[in-house]
Amino acid sequence: MTTIEAPLIVVDDDPEIRELLADYLGRHGYHALTAEDGTALSRLLEQHTPALVILDLMLPGEDGFALCRNLRQQGETPIIMLTASDDHTDRILGLEFGADDYLCKPFDPRELLARIKAVLRRCRPRDNDPSSDRARVVAFGDWQLDRVTRELIDGRGERLALSGADFQLLQVFLERAEQVLSRDELYRLTRGRSAPPLDRSMDVHVCRLRQRLGEDAQHSQLIRTVRGEGYVLAARVDVVA
Repeated sequence: MTTIEAPLIVVDDDPEIRELLADYLGRHGYHALTAEDGTALSRLLEQHTPALVILDLMLPGEDGFALCRNLRQQGETPIIMLTASDDHTDRILGLEFGADDYLCKPFDPRELLARIKAVLRRCRPRDNDPSSDRARVVAFGDWQLDRVTRELIDGRGERLALSGADFQLLQVFLERAEQVLSRDELYRLTRGRSAPPLDRSMDVHVCRLRQRLGEDAQHSQLIRTVRGEGYVLAARVDVVA
């Protein structure tokens, strides 16, 4: 059974959902705290540093988008968004605001549990990973990536922390530099499952990573679009340390 010290926080205005998820996650080794809105979430964050936040989109007061943006500005806590809408726009906005994954209501708690485990694996520090003998710092283009602290380092030595999703996507590109990767391949390599039909969330992730690298879609020199095929990291990757 999974056991983690830091709690998960479930933010949903439906008390039945909060109780169901807290009980279900507790039976699978997770300590789950609950909040009904942004105010209650803020009180919990004053006392706890969560391992992950499960955040409903439709909330009284500040909605899930606003809370997601605020959480991302404060740090890199992993976020899974819940939405009752099948609208791709809501999913894309959630990703743009910094969510690591999303799940549509109604959902099977087993799927949420699988998503939680996948996101935590992606965001877990690699200090004790058996493969940590590979280089800690690699260089590409005008940037370096510190794989332990998960920070980008620019030419002036300034550091920029990456979210778990951004770090994972950049890792995929670095490990397959100068190799064209389709959207489906990127989705599978970063999320461990195939992309839903017509899903364009990977475009959002790539756009966000480009922004972290100071580039835009029209003039990107590092992550280039290959029309009709996907994306490629057009840079050599060198070991620094």
